Amino acid sequence: MIPFNKPYLTGKEVHYIYQAVSTGKISGDGKFTKECHRYFESKAGFKKCLLTTSCTDALEMAALLLDIKPGDEVIMPSFTFVSTANAFVLRGAKIVFADSNECNPNIDAGTIEPLITPKTKAIVVVHYAGIACEMDEIMALADKYKLWIIEDAAQAIDAFYKGKPLGSIGHMSAFSFHETKNIQCGEGGMLVINDEQFIHRAEIIREKGTNRSAFFRGEVNKYGWVDVGSSFLPSEITAAFLYAQLEQLPDIQQKRKQIWERYNAAFAGLEKKGVIKLPHLPSYATNNAHMYYINCASLEQRTKLIAKLKANDILAVFHYLSLHTSPFYNDKHDGRKLYYSDQYTDTLLRLPLYYELSEAEQETIIAIICNFFNSPA
Repeated sequence: MIPFNKPYLTGKEVHYIYQAVSTGKISGDGKFTKECHRYFESKAGFKKCLLTTSCTDALEMAALLLDIKPGDEVIMPSFTFVSTANAFVLRGAKIVFADSNECNPNIDAGTIEPLITPKTKAIVVVHYAGIACEMDEIMALADKYKLWIIEDAAQAIDAFYKGKPLGSIGHMSAFSFHETKNIQCGEGGMLVINDEQFIHRAEIIREKGTNRSAFFRGEVNKYGWVDVGSSFLPSEITAAFLYAQLEQLPDIQQKRKQIWERYNAAFAGLEKKGVIKLPHLPSYATNNAHMYYINCASLEQRTKLIAKLKANDILAVFHYLSLHTSPFYNDKHDGRKLYYSDQYTDTLLRLPLYYELSEAEQETIIAIICNFFNSPA
């Protein structure tokens, strides 16, 4: 079986975990957590980084920091993971879903302004497959209407918009280190804060609503409950695992990009014939090779292709189901048709892409797909 994903181990994860355990401090915010923070703050220029137990937690922290309340409206794409919406729904927000672009699943920036009302408080953008949204246009809307911008950068490690690292442009951003991501620690995430006014409170919210971080820095002589919060801190074991991955990021990225480019070159002929559509990379974006997907002509065609691949011991999977049509939110949506979001729901197919995918295995996948479209049975 060729799996859809296989987490890559660099070889140093267990060694660093042993080091972490040997220090006697494994509850979080130890040596390896600080090293991870330092890596991102120095390499990407993020103002403040805080590791979390998941990207979901990072998004929930962002919602708390923005004081999202019942009656507030938050605009986001419908084609995204449920965590993007849940973080704000938990605070009582009304989610206003926007459509995707025709050329890629990212939010269509041109459709956002008509959705803004006096109740709109934030816009959440999702950099799908690590491809940047049109951030200049979106940040201009934020300035015009005094809105907060959150980047859901779960898939966007080592990706850029006009030379700026994704996650560094909005007021805050959230990253994922789930085992399906380019670098991973099983489960893990990170909140990035680019607006300094949120930094102090973010530390408090992350530490169960206490000023414990300030206490350990010697800034206060005792700590107590000063705000709302929760337990968003990952253990030092998780941070040690992640740091081993970060050290190998250039090598991991080089290998993933080779695999991505091999797929893209192999399927160029099928796209030229109009049989499938390949990922579109805008001129302002870079490719971080998080994911390789194709767009089939229909749901029926995609279903048959998945079955064909599975019959040959290859696991390929579709992705998000439009959130505006979900059982939970269908009756809360305003009824607008989100054509492209629904189209990606029915036609997008993700192919195996992981560090240890061999060239021979990839050629097998390519051959089966090309054969399917040249003579679909």
